[in-house]
Amino acid sequence: MKIALLSDIHANLRALEACLAHAAAQGTGRLAVLGDLVGYGAQPVEVVQRIRGLAGEGAIVLKGNHDECAVAPPAQARSLDQSGAAWTHEQLDQAALDFLSALPLTATVDAALLVHASADAPGRWLYVDNERRAETSLDAACLNPAVRYVFCGHVHEQRLYFRGAGQGLMRFEPTPGVPIPVPPHRRWIATVGSVGQPRDGNTRAMYALFDADRAELTFHRVVYDHLAAAADIRAAGLPAYFAERLEAGL
Repeated sequence: MKIALLSDIHANLRALEACLAHAAAQGTGRLAVLGDLVGYGAQPVEVVQRIRGLAGEGAIVLKGNHDECAVAPPAQARSLDQSGAAWTHEQLDQAALDFLSALPLTATVDAALLVHASADAPGRWLYVDNERRAETSLDAACLNPAVRYVFCGHVHEQRLYFRGAGQGLMRFEPTPGVPIPVPPHRRWIATVGSVGQPRDGNTRAMYALFDADRAELTFHRVVYDHLAAAADIRAAGLPAYFAERLEAGL
């Protein structure tokens, strides 16, 4: 079974559709969306509608911090993110808000635990952005002895960690499109990157593909019309900073 791992879509329908088309061409058998459907982007209604449809077809969908904030934004925005959450809340109807509110924080698929942030405290939205945080998350997930893999988002970059012969975790920087052997005799944790808002200076959308039968993980980058997505943000009246980030991949 090949499972496409998509995260941090951030209301970017153009990037989402590009990644879905790319994943279908790879022979994907199942989809998992690891949270942050909304936030920053100009098309929360369309993205939530699209993903609700995918969920109805069997896709796994998790909750991210931006989803939670869009459901119940603070009364007074103290940041651009919170201001965007209030705007998103106003765009979504009650059915969409109920869908986001009901999303789970984690899911398990065979030997893989899926989570938006860190498995040790999924609702605290901790970033798995270094070896220490990756080890804490992996250790928590592996309290279930059947778990050999943890796949998460939230970080907006693609990275793989694994437990080698020593005590600590090893960090691996993937090359897009190149399958990485991830044999189950080791334990692995990966951040799959962001579909809708890459932050590594590369404007291409990100997702990962896990082939459980071959025990391989492939990180992908997908070209989409990021300039049009940035123009959508400006046209919606959202902060220009959100558009500038898409244009620069930051």
